[in-house]
Amino acid sequence: MGMCRDVKNETKQSPRLGGNRAALFAYAIAGIDVMAFFATGVSLVTYFYGFMNFSITESATAVTNFMGTAFLLSLFGAFLSDTYLSRFKTCVLFGCIEVVGYALLAVQAHFRQLRPFPCKDVPLSQMNQCESANKGQLAILYAGLYLVAIGTSGVKAAAPPLGADQYDEKDPKEAAKLSSYFNWLMFFLTTGALFGVTFVVWISENQGWDWSFAVCSIVVGFSILFLTLGKSLYRNNVTKGSPLTRIMQVFVVALRNRNLRLPQNEHELHEIQDKEARYDTEILRKTEQFKFLDRAAINRTDQEASTSNAHGPWKLCTVTQVEETKIVVRMLPIILSTVFMNTCLAQLQTFTIQQSTTMDRKIHKFEVPGASIPAIPLLFMIILIPMYERVFIPIARKFTGIPTGIRQLQRIGVGLVLSSLSMAVAAIVEKHRKSIAIKHNMVESAAPLPMSVFWLGYQYAIFGLADMFTLVGLLDFFYSESSSSMKALSTAISWSSLAIGYYTSSIVVSTVNKVSGGWLANNNLNKDKLDYFYWLLAGLSVLNFGFYLLCASWYKYKKVDVNPEDNVPSNKVKEGKGKIEMGIV
Repeated sequence: MGMCRDVKNETKQSPRLGGNRAALFAYAIAGIDVMAFFATGVSLVTYFYGFMNFSITESATAVTNFMGTAFLLSLFGAFLSDTYLSRFKTCVLFGCIEVVGYALLAVQAHFRQLRPFPCKDVPLSQMNQCESANKGQLAILYAGLYLVAIGTSGVKAAAPPLGADQYDEKDPKEAAKLSSYFNWLMFFLTTGALFGVTFVVWISENQGWDWSFAVCSIVVGFSILFLTLGKSLYRNNVTKGSPLTRIMQVFVVALRNRNLRLPQNEHELHEIQDKEARYDTEILRKTEQFKFLDRAAINRTDQEASTSNAHGPWKLCTVTQVEETKIVVRMLPIILSTVFMNTCLAQLQTFTIQQSTTMDRKIHKFEVPGASIPAIPLLFMIILIPMYERVFIPIARKFTGIPTGIRQLQRIGVGLVLSSLSMAVAAIVEKHRKSIAIKHNMVESAAPLPMSVFWLGYQYAIFGLADMFTLVGLLDFFYSESSSSMKALSTAISWSSLAIGYYTSSIVVSTVNKVSGGWLANNNLNKDKLDYFYWLLAGLSVLNFGFYLLCASWYKYKKVDVNPEDNVPSNKVKEGKGKIEMGIV
């Protein structure tokens, strides 16, 4: 009991802790991490193709595998954050790993003997004669890349919930700021990405890849130092054991109790009493879905129940623990239905970048780096995010009565529709680009086509809007819906959608090549049928949106019982938490 009081006092620390000032440090490290990671991601396909002598398809596959791994490994970083380390310690540890990864890439890019002779200026017809990277060179390359992937995964898992932890969900005033936090987090992520695709990409194009990777290593290192400066301001999460273990316990106990009958009165199921609950413990109300799992909370009445170990964590679970498991199960279809959008995103970071290298990138005497084209949607987002926060949400709130203006799942749906539209526009633009190559007899030429690279801005701008709606909606949705013991894991689940999307991209490209007879098999985009591929993605995106509507309609939001000790008026709690009991579509 003494420890519980200590935790309660620790949680209700001085009001100077937490809030917007503390969240600024999370904004900073998240934004700088994205600056380095996004700049690397959008330009790696050029580095692989022009400096490591990969083919176009190999370059695209290597990039999507790297990006997918970085997002998927965020699950591991989240596990450590929720179970053993605080969010702060996770950011520092993984940030240091990321610094080492970028430094190793910088060393390889600087010393020519560590990479093959670049074939970037060789005519397209002779590209197959280029010397490939040897095993040692590939080992250094992949070691650096995947150290970056491991490092950024932990930062991505821990930084967003570290900032969100600075707002107390049980305080109505601070709870109302939580959705705004995710909008402003997206603003800082977008700003960081914009600096990455302009400033960092310019360095790689004009000063060399060694300088580019070195800058990434240095700025990430400084972001870690900056994060440590705010340590005294943070509300740090208290680790509560592995959420994965808690989920497994529910399945094991429910299976063991499969022959027991559920009591008619749900209050007979095992639950923590208010007086036993810590201040930072949520008590979740029972829902009607997945009733089989409710058996994990049945108090046994046989002889086994009289033994001392009958109430162990692998013998009896609370209703709250069961509901935590139900939340994760309900989230899985939502995750799966957003994967394909990220498969489309992968094309904008691979094939669209390759398209840009074949087009006219000059503005007067200045040549825009192909990898800087994503700056177009980022500029749109930097303008639109504050408008969304300051204009759209207040107006929508008056009509819907929802604190966030529209529900998170509705926001995600808007993004999925826009992603489908983006792929259709990409197909039209690619058809036009190829027609110009044929018209000017430049199919075999490596010279830029007489077509402005800003034609690609249409598909990028539409997809940027899609990302603003979907990614923020996912982050807000998973953080708000998850229990207090798995906030980092829930954030990582939203990133895992990106990971699966990137991996799926590699599978889709390979499958399309085999089934179509080689739409993307040539090492020359002027001969490939990339426009057909984009139309295929647009059609599949429409089908995916239909699947998402079914999943969103089926989802039931969590319901939280308020602990009387919190002394929060019920009407205020409903105001701050109202979104979790509303419908979906």
